[in-house]
Amino acid sequence: MECGLIVQNADWHYIIGESFNNMTSNMKKKHAQTIQRRLWLVGMLAFCTLASAFAQNKAIGFQKGMPFSEGYVAGNTLYVAGQQGPDSQGKVTGTDITLQTTNAIAAIEKVVKKAGFQMTDIVSVIVYITDLNDVPKMNDVYKKLMPDPKPARATVQVAGLIGGAKIEISAIAVKQ
Repeated sequence: MECGLIVQNADWHYIIGESFNNMTSNMKKKHAQTIQRRLWLVGMLAFCTLASAFAQNKAIGFQKGMPFSEGYVAGNTLYVAGQQGPDSQGKVTGTDITLQTTNAIAAIEKVVKKAGFQMTDIVSVIVYITDLNDVPKMNDVYKKLMPDPKPARATVQVAGLIGGAKIEISAIAVKQ
């Protein structure tokens, strides 16, 4: 069985045929525009992916002769080396956990900002602490100074830290 439109009048056949041709022409144009947009988006995505893959890695706060950098940017990720909290004379001995924690977080913030990141970009933190009895005081300072939402965190007790420090904090930040 055949289905179709039967028109007896030749003028009507011409009008219906022209309308159909215009409609198909418009559909083809819209389809071509959609394809162009999609190809452009795919091209931009490929460009951005390649740009980030070839992004230069750079050391933050590296001083010649030192065995490490304060931080390291790889792509859109910043790795902050363990930061201690010395006092204004550069000493940690004789200072309490509150001051050391405050200064350690300030040192992290300095590296984060120097690398062009924000404290809210921090996604992971590791706290090394010599005395678990200091954790409640450390948490009080940490909760005040670290922005919400707080990053994932591990706290590890260690036998000792360089220079007699009570705390050392490392962090990872990812640019959003």
